[in-house]
Amino acid sequence: MERRCSPLVYMLSAAVMLLVSSCATLSPNGVGRVKDYTIESSQLPERFNGYTVAFVSDLHYPSKFTAKRLKKLVAAIQALSPDVLMLGGDYVTDNDSIENLFVALSSVAPKDGIYAVLGNHEYRNKELVKEAMTRENIMLLADTVVPVVRGGDTIFITGVYDSFKYDSLAVQPSETVPDSLFAILLCHTPDYAERSASTADLVLSGHTHGGQVSLFGLYTPVKNSSYGTRFLRGRNRTSSGATIITTNGVGTSRRKVRFCVPSELVYITLKRK
Repeated sequence: MERRCSPLVYMLSAAVMLLVSSCATLSPNGVGRVKDYTIESSQLPERFNGYTVAFVSDLHYPSKFTAKRLKKLVAAIQALSPDVLMLGGDYVTDNDSIENLFVALSSVAPKDGIYAVLGNHEYRNKELVKEAMTRENIMLLADTVVPVVRGGDTIFITGVYDSFKYDSLAVQPSETVPDSLFAILLCHTPDYAERSASTADLVLSGHTHGGQVSLFGLYTPVKNSSYGTRFLRGRNRTSSGATIITTNGVGTSRRKVRFCVPSELVYITLKRK
C-alpha cells in the first residue's frame, strides 16, 4: 500500500531545508553564500564588458564572522579573481581587530584595487580604520570620484564619506560624472541613494544585514531602513532609476545570530547592453 506524506510533513521538510541553507557554517566560503548578479547597461564602455566586482559589507569582525571564516572569505574572493573589490563599512567589533582584518582583505590584491567607505560603526574609531586602510593601500572614498581606465574607455567609482547625513547632500559624488558615463556609487546605507536621488548606474550598499533574522522571508522584525523592506536586501531600483544592490552583509550586530538571511559575498558582472 502506497503511503503519502501529509502536507505538514512537506512544510516541515521545506522549513528545515531553508534553515540549513541559511547557516554560514555549512559553506566553504566563510559566508553563507556567494550571491551573483549581472548588471546590463548601455552606458558601459566596450572595454568594460565583463568587468567584475566583488562586494562585502558589515563584517563586524569577529562577531559571528570569526578569523577562520575571514581566511576562507579571502580565499573565496581570490578564487573569483574580481577586477575590483569594494567594502561597504561596519568593519570591526573592537579596535584590536582592525589591523588583522585589513591585512587579510588587502591580500586579495585585485588588479584595479580595493575601495571602501565608512559605516555608522566607524564613528567611534574612524581614525584608526583610516590609518589601517592607508597602510594596506585600500582607498577610502570620502565624497570621492575615481576614474578607472581601460584603453580609451573609463568608468567611475564614487563613494560617500557619511551616508547618514541626509539633510546635507551638498556633496553628491556621482553627480559630477556626466550622464553618458557609467558610475558606481558605494554608500553604507541604501537610504542615501533614495534620498539623494542618485543618478549612479549602480549603487552598492549594506547596513540592513538583510534584517539578519527573518521568518522564512515572510516577516523581518528589524529592517534598519526608513523605507521598510523596499531596500532591505537584494537588487532593487530607486525612484531616480538607479539599480541598487543591498547585501545581507557578512557579520552580525547586536545578536550573534542569523536566521533565513544568509551572510553573503556579492559578485557582480557588468555587461554592455
